[in-house]
Amino acid sequence: MQYVTLNNGVEMPVLGFGVYQIPPEQTEQAVGDALAAGYRSLDTAAAYGNEEAVGRAIRDSGIPRRDLFVTTKLWVSDAGEDRAKRAFDTSLRKLGLDHLDLYLIHQPFGDVYGSWRAMESLQRDGLVRAIGVSNFHPDRLVDLIDHNEVTPAVNQIETHPFHQRTADQGLMRERGVQIESWGPFAEGRNNLFTEPGLSGIAAAHGKSVAQVVLRWLIQRDVVVIPKSVRPARMAENLDVFDFELTDGQMATVAALDTGASLFFDHRDPAMVSRLGNATLDS
Repeated sequence: MQYVTLNNGVEMPVLGFGVYQIPPEQTEQAVGDALAAGYRSLDTAAAYGNEEAVGRAIRDSGIPRRDLFVTTKLWVSDAGEDRAKRAFDTSLRKLGLDHLDLYLIHQPFGDVYGSWRAMESLQRDGLVRAIGVSNFHPDRLVDLIDHNEVTPAVNQIETHPFHQRTADQGLMRERGVQIESWGPFAEGRNNLFTEPGLSGIAAAHGKSVAQVVLRWLIQRDVVVIPKSVRPARMAENLDVFDFELTDGQMATVAALDTGASLFFDHRDPAMVSRLGNATLDS
């Protein structure tokens, strides 16, 4: 496994396992299989509804806590200094852990600054090793950095061959923020798995398109958290450290960038209202 060093010195695996859209009743098995395959970084969120299942899989694995890197996220309806601390306690209890490795603000809406003060406090108290954000565009990220004590360690954003976020990554690098990809395979949109350029690169290396995409992200210094419920695919996604894309192959992938989201725009007023007012099921 390769690691990135975050802005506070914490080391984070460059490749982890995500559980977005895995139903709670399937999550425990999926995470158990992922840990057995060799994953040591797990990414969940309060909004996914499967933190308890992730926690059970961790306990059943027998893997020492020090060997794991666990991330979860704060939802908008729990934004604000006091509510964020209570939400953190709830997530920690559901996961069955005594600390987190990374805690993220899930969406750039609501009382972000109150939430960030709470997260700074949690980090000072040793309850979380690193804090960060998700889905923050550069303007929101810079504003948060400029008006707070702690710079986010990570910004987890949509990043894949069709939306590459190169300029965003450059800004993050300047500000000491690690980019992390969600949706690395674009959920198969734009026929990603049969795209001719990606397929040609895959054939040249004797790898799959998915492995090429993950390798491309890793070579760009992007942390990535692919999801699968199939053990064979989990193992395949981990097997990306024995080859390297050439400069020409990197350029082939770079040419696929559309510069736009394939999912939703966090600056669209209707989407802002929808996400900003969404509450979690009790």
